[in-house]
Amino acid sequence: MITSVTRDDLDDGGASFFVDTVERVREQNPGALIELLIPDLAGNWDALQTILDAKPDVLNHNIETVPRLYSEVRPGAKYLRSLELLAEVKKRAPGIPTKTGLMLGLGESSAELAEVWQDLRQRDCDILTMGQYLQPSAKHLTVQRFVEPSEFEALKVTAKACGFAGIASGPFVRSSYEAEKLYRHAKNARGAQIS
Repeated sequence: MITSVTRDDLDDGGASFFVDTVERVREQNPGALIELLIPDLAGNWDALQTILDAKPDVLNHNIETVPRLYSEVRPGAKYLRSLELLAEVKKRAPGIPTKTGLMLGLGESSAELAEVWQDLRQRDCDILTMGQYLQPSAKHLTVQRFVEPSEFEALKVTAKACGFAGIASGPFVRSSYEAEKLYRHAKNARGAQIS
């Protein structure tokens, strides 16, 4: 998995750095599976195309939370733009699996999560990760609730019914959690749809 901080200071949102990194990894290890975790690129779909032209094995963009909490949790981002990015990937490169992640424990409800899952599946998102939000410093948002492991498991079952090809759900799950396993599971589940 290759990621970066958001590079809104750059016209291409850091797309050229992603491409350079993919090329260098493939020079050193041609058989490596590469997942890119990218920002929303401020809606620059030309920059997205540059990234897609590098042919990552998985394109990940984390939705992070439910729409109601976006202004507090992700003040520089837009929920609909994140959904649009995932849809653009499928439109431009349907063979590349898309992946996203949610942080739980920020005050979201089960009904709100179900709406997000439906929004993601309407954009044909293949893989979903759900993990516990942990407060990284006193300056960050506080944890509203610690989700029980059994609830994570129940959420996984419910989300699976929405049609995701691969799901990881648990307190310690992060974007990179069992990334190769989720990719292979999604590839097998989607068959010829995923190259």
